[in-house]
Amino acid sequence: MKYTKVFIDAIGHELGPNVVTSSELEKRIIPMLDALHVPAGQLEALTGIRERRWWDAGFALSEGAARAARKALEQSGLSMDDIGALTYTGVCREHSEPATAAAVAAALGAKPQTAVYDITNACLGMLNGILDIANRIELGQLKAGLVVSCESSREINDSMIGYMLANKNFETFRLSLATLTGGSGAAAIVLTDGSFGGHKKHRLLGGVCRTAPEHHKLCIWDRDHMSTDATAVLKHGVALGKLTWADFLAELDLRAGDISKVICHQVGGAHKTSVLAALGVPAEKDFSTYEYLGNMGTVALPTAAAIADEREFLNPGDKTAFLGIGSGLNTIMLGVDW
Repeated sequence: MKYTKVFIDAIGHELGPNVVTSSELEKRIIPMLDALHVPAGQLEALTGIRERRWWDAGFALSEGAARAARKALEQSGLSMDDIGALTYTGVCREHSEPATAAAVAAALGAKPQTAVYDITNACLGMLNGILDIANRIELGQLKAGLVVSCESSREINDSMIGYMLANKNFETFRLSLATLTGGSGAAAIVLTDGSFGGHKKHRLLGGVCRTAPEHHKLCIWDRDHMSTDATAVLKHGVALGKLTWADFLAELDLRAGDISKVICHQVGGAHKTSVLAALGVPAEKDFSTYEYLGNMGTVALPTAAAIADEREFLNPGDKTAFLGIGSGLNTIMLGVDW
């Protein structure tokens, strides 16, 4: 898919206020580590994650998303009167119904004509939201849209730590470790047709998606239980990513060397190293946040992009690739002329 009149006008983000270190989490599962003779420090050593952020207990997801949205709107110079569609795309939602987007829209004061709905697709939710709004803009159905999300890992971590302590065996440890990488945050992306104001905009060139649904059982998150075969996810995810990368370059008529910067979904050290190596992307082209934010699900990649922009890692003219992967398995890769 290619776009001719779609721009990312702004990315806003909000981080959970509570810093939780990997050593703190390990202390909570010491009985399991002792039973399995696992030395302290393995969580950070295996993932590269020193710390992550959590929301306060009971924090409303819609509030986090609304905070990020207000920041994005302020950056873009737009108001909610300009927004033709708002989609909430998180793994975490406040209710089965109504759409969490409705609560966000109410908090932001959306006009009655704004389309309001949820999209969900594991960690790819925000990228799917970008594609959905971009298609609407390209078709001329609206001039501006807002993609929002908020993820909270406190609750699933509390639940899974209790499960780990009640089931002190290596299989439980292996399938539960990825849960402990989770961080919390919110993000919002304003997309437009480029007709608003003179502020900096980033043109969305297009992108591709590829799926391997035969691997849909490798990572499963139910209400209070999560199971992840991290080794298999890495193996099959990297293989899928390599195929998607070839599709991506062909679709946008690019060579690998044309890509100035990449922003990957933030999972951990092993994932980053393996993905970049498989794609042949030099490490210096990548910007990472997993070391201090952990894996924030849908908001991880947009937040990394926002921070990379703030720190002037992303510069005007950089051809930037957003590399997303999520449970399913699914991949989406987007090209942005920064």
